[in-house]
Amino acid sequence: MSEIVHTFTTTVPRWQPYVVPVDFATATDEQHAAMQTTPSNKGISPYVLTLAHDPETLAVRSPLFNLIMYGKDGLAASERELGAVAASVVNRCVYCAAVHASRFNNLTKRTDVIEAVFADGLEATLDEHLQEIFNFSARLSTTPPEAVAADAQALADVGLDELEALDLVLSSAIFGWANRLMHTLGEPVKD
Repeated sequence: MSEIVHTFTTTVPRWQPYVVPVDFATATDEQHAAMQTTPSNKGISPYVLTLAHDPETLAVRSPLFNLIMYGKDGLAASERELGAVAASVVNRCVYCAAVHASRFNNLTKRTDVIEAVFADGLEATLDEHLQEIFNFSARLSTTPPEAVAADAQALADVGLDELEALDLVLSSAIFGWANRLMHTLGEPVKD
């Protein structure tokens, strides 16, 4: 029996869909085409197979996700991952938080940041630069968003240029979408 994971962790749980995913072997041509690009270009997961029920949206979503999270210019990859973690903490998406916290740790070789976030949540105290990135993403991810002009100015004050700030907005926003898809279509489990 699978146990639902409710606490934030850097051990990535298995995501279990509520609906039966598309069977790759019997998928339509449109579904196969939509699955050519996958999030992180990591292969066809149960999540992708579930999203393939709507191939038109999936065909747009995965390339957009990859451009936002893995673009070569702008915000550092680790900082995009921290933005994703902040959004996932606000939205209580344990699965996405685990995936992107692990990526942040791997990119930075620092576990202290994620340990602080998972221990203290939105009250975590981080280095000034990372704190402003985390705070902005978290405030942008609330419903309704709490981010204000002063939060954007704080990003500039710690050295983010306009492209980097835009990348943070986009990475936070795509996780507002991803988190909600994860919640409504399945749940994180450990076996």
